[in-house]
Amino acid sequence: MRYRCPLCGNWRTDHTIIDEWSEVIPPPAPELKAVSIDPTSTALLILDMEDSICNNPRCVASIPRINYLLTEARKTGMLVVYSLTHTGNASDITQLLRPTMNEPIVKSNVDKFYNTELEQILQRNHIRTVIVTGYAANGAVLHTATAAAFRGYDVVIPVDGMSAANPYAEQYTAWHMLNSPGTRNRAVLTKTDLISLGLCSIANM
Repeated sequence: MRYRCPLCGNWRTDHTIIDEWSEVIPPPAPELKAVSIDPTSTALLILDMEDSICNNPRCVASIPRINYLLTEARKTGMLVVYSLTHTGNASDITQLLRPTMNEPIVKSNVDKFYNTELEQILQRNHIRTVIVTGYAANGAVLHTATAAAFRGYDVVIPVDGMSAANPYAEQYTAWHMLNSPGTRNRAVLTKTDLISLGLCSIANM
C-alpha cells in the first residue's frame, strides 16, 4: 500500500519490520564489563536449570560456568536462590548445580517474581544486586532480570551463564537488557570470570 507521509511530504510504501527483516543489520556487540560484587547485598539467581529443558548444547555448555559462580558464591556466604518451571521439582535441577537444604527455591512462570516469595526473600536478606543466570535467556532470564530492574535492583548478567536454544535469543536478550528503557540504567553484561566477590559496589554500573 502507498500513502503520503504528512511529515516528509513524500509518497511512501507501507513496509513492516517483517518485510525488512533480512535487511536489518545487528548493532555492534556490547562491551562486557568487569564487576566487583558485595556478597552481603547480592544474590545469585539460578533459573530453571532442569535436566528436562537444559538438554541442548548451549545450555549444557553454561553449566560449568554457573557452577563456578555458585562455588564462589557459597564460599562467601552469598544468598543463592533457585527457580523451577511450573512442572519442575528440586530433583530435576541438573546435578552439578543442585541446591543445598538452606537455599530457597521459587516456582513460577518466566517471571520468577510473579506469585512467589522471591521479592520477600531478597528483602529479608537486604539484597540490592542480583546476578541472573539460567535457562532460557529469552524466558526466565530476560523476564526475571527485567522484573528485578523494575523493582530497583541492580542486575548483573554473565552472558556465559545464560543460554537459549539458539544464539539469536541470547543476542536479543543481551541487547534488550542494555537498551530497554526499563532496564538499561540497571543492567550490566559481564562474564563469569570477570566477576570478583569483595566488599565493594558494582564497578561501572
